[in-house]
Amino acid sequence: MPYCCQCGNQVAQTDRYCRRCGASQPAEQRPPVAFSPRTASVLCYVPFVGWIVAIAVLAGERFRRDRIVRFHAFQGLYLFVAYLIVEWVLGPLFRMLPGLHMRPDRWLALGLVILGMYMMIKTASEQTVSLPVLGELAERSAAES
Repeated sequence: MPYCCQCGNQVAQTDRYCRRCGASQPAEQRPPVAFSPRTASVLCYVPFVGWIVAIAVLAGERFRRDRIVRFHAFQGLYLFVAYLIVEWVLGPLFRMLPGLHMRPDRWLALGLVILGMYMMIKTASEQTVSLPVLGELAERSAAES
């Protein structure tokens, strides 16, 4: 049921004027804009912030039955967790080693960011790429839901 654009009173779909305040109502009430499945899948791989979209996709009702979108959400989440492991676990370990100018954790982190961008490109062209370990975990997680 739509509401008046002026006072917030409930109006019928066919009402041209509000019964309470008399304000003219828009000719057509449009539904709120929502992500398409393709857009939601691509946004799950955005480096550093894709995990927020992935959690929203997994928690929301809209894509609860869409296994492909849920697969991409889980795989994007697992890719971000791999990045966190490199930054929070391997980074401090390599920082303790003396004399390393080209630390391997930096290269791994950069590789994971590039992998996230690659996954965005592949998903935007509607190709489903399953990463070796993360893809298998994502498939199992999407199947359980």
